[in-house]
Amino acid sequence: MRILYGAVGEGLGHATRSRVVATHLLERGHEVKMAASGRALPYLREHLPDVEEIWGLSFVLEHGSVNAWKTLTTNVRGGLRGVPADWHRGAAVARSFAPDLVLTDFDAFAYLYAKAHRLPVLSVDNIQMVDRCKHDAAILRGVHGDYRAARTFVHTKLGRASQYVITTFFRPPLRKTRTTLVPSLLRPEILAARPEPGAHLLVYGRIGERSIAALQSSGVPCRVYGARDGLTAEVRERNLSYRPFANEAFIDDLRTSRGVVASAGYSLMSEAVYLRRPMLALPLAGQFEQEMNARYLEQLGFGTAADALEEAALERFLEREPVHERALADYRQDGNGEALATIDALVDELARPRRS
Repeated sequence: MRILYGAVGEGLGHATRSRVVATHLLERGHEVKMAASGRALPYLREHLPDVEEIWGLSFVLEHGSVNAWKTLTTNVRGGLRGVPADWHRGAAVARSFAPDLVLTDFDAFAYLYAKAHRLPVLSVDNIQMVDRCKHDAAILRGVHGDYRAARTFVHTKLGRASQYVITTFFRPPLRKTRTTLVPSLLRPEILAARPEPGAHLLVYGRIGERSIAALQSSGVPCRVYGARDGLTAEVRERNLSYRPFANEAFIDDLRTSRGVVASAGYSLMSEAVYLRRPMLALPLAGQFEQEMNARYLEQLGFGTAADALEEAALERFLEREPVHERALADYRQDGNGEALATIDALVDELARPRRS
């Protein structure tokens, strides 16, 4: 079967998940053509044989939050330049490939191509959790406006797929049909990692002077990624070690950490949960999905949610580490087996009418 597979380019979580699914589909004998943008493009080209470039949305971040106006203007300018040409080029490539089925990880190009050509489309991502599940009062407290905006955006972008697979470590009730919840899809490097007890915190993301001061005051050894640009070697300042990003070293620091401090993006959070590492989750202001992730993480006892990396939040997290460790000890996931089996079944089901 020929499958067109679109992956949105914002962040690497969509790309790492799509790599896992596409590799599995190729191993099953399907033909897979990827369509990707942004940071996803070079990553997928490194791991998969057939990847086309398309234009995609991007977010503008300032001071740890989404700048809505700059995000809008940047995407409008990029869209005026990129969408018409990229759509025609991408559509021509897709037509020559003649897919039987479309998969999308929150990518609009593949979804719209499927709709234009009346092809079945399977959505595989984590962000559909916003629209297709019910969230209780504790999750929505104080963020109803962000929730309604996020739900509208998610539904508008990808609201009429044939089926939806949502990867997740939390399980709220469904509010829409044609939706299946499955465990997180994890890259093979994470599945191969073996957690060991360690003394350091893994800190990931751009952090300011106030956050650096909080980490230093804790006295806990911290291995910090993403806070400084242009590093080619480790730089040590007191209990902080600033490290240049390298995938193997990052995973090793993750599996041997006592805990993780980072924004509440789903990809790293799901890896921390799988490896049973407690997490201090710091959702980006204005991103409901991250707020949702952080609140469910705390509700399950797997970590602590906080608005900012400050001394009080860090102290609370460190005090609650034993509670988080006990909760995480009960987490169970048998690799990617359940998620991939679900995708296989839906791929076969959606393709069946076109074969007959």
